[in-house]
Amino acid sequence: MRSIKKIFSKSRSPEDGIFFGAIEKILGFAPKNIDFYKKAFTHRSSNIIDEVGNPLNYERLEFLGDAMLSAVIAAHLFDKAPTGDEGYLTKMRSKIVSRDHLNELGKDLNLVQFVESKVPVQHFGENIHGNIFESLVGAIYLDRGYDFCEKFIQKRVVAPYVDITRLEGKVISYKSLVIEWCQKEKRQFHFDIFEDNGIDGERLFGVKLSIDEKVVAKARATSKKKAEEKASQRAYFAFQEQIDKK
Repeated sequence: MRSIKKIFSKSRSPEDGIFFGAIEKILGFAPKNIDFYKKAFTHRSSNIIDEVGNPLNYERLEFLGDAMLSAVIAAHLFDKAPTGDEGYLTKMRSKIVSRDHLNELGKDLNLVQFVESKVPVQHFGENIHGNIFESLVGAIYLDRGYDFCEKFIQKRVVAPYVDITRLEGKVISYKSLVIEWCQKEKRQFHFDIFEDNGIDGERLFGVKLSIDEKVVAKARATSKKKAEEKASQRAYFAFQEQIDKK
């Protein structure tokens, strides 16, 4: 493993200045300690350790950033939706901080360009974008405190994306929606999952969704979860008029 000193050195290189400027542009304010942000973009494959031998990567910052996002969004919803009960507020927060939405945020800011890793960028899973966005939020909190962290979330998440009226109609999971409808209508449903390799040898999973012993939707994807969600989405559109009346 590489020592922290090789990456988080007190002597700054020209590359550090470029990185500082890029981060300042994204944040809208100047970082105090750029090392927090370097850590926020360090993938575990870099094998960097600190002075006492602890792994140094963005995963702990990701955990912290997730908590900060949830807190700021929860406070915003509490203020802007005064009639919403706990269940409503929880559902709305889940829509805003969903993995898909966080991935979109990370992509919009092109955060993956800053990631230090031994893994080629094209090999990263889709969730790398959201993970890095969360780690960046965690770095902001450590560097500048809650007020600056809230300011960033308000600017990059709340202002451009949080429209309560629009979010009320946004579907988080078609699978959950279809299952809820089937249970309410006392319909039998079943997901039949099987491996279905593509022409190029890529490992895929096929799914057949049956309702009342009739196959209503099929789908293929790179994971069982994605295949089930895709099949559920197709089933939803097939039964949309009935489901929306529930």
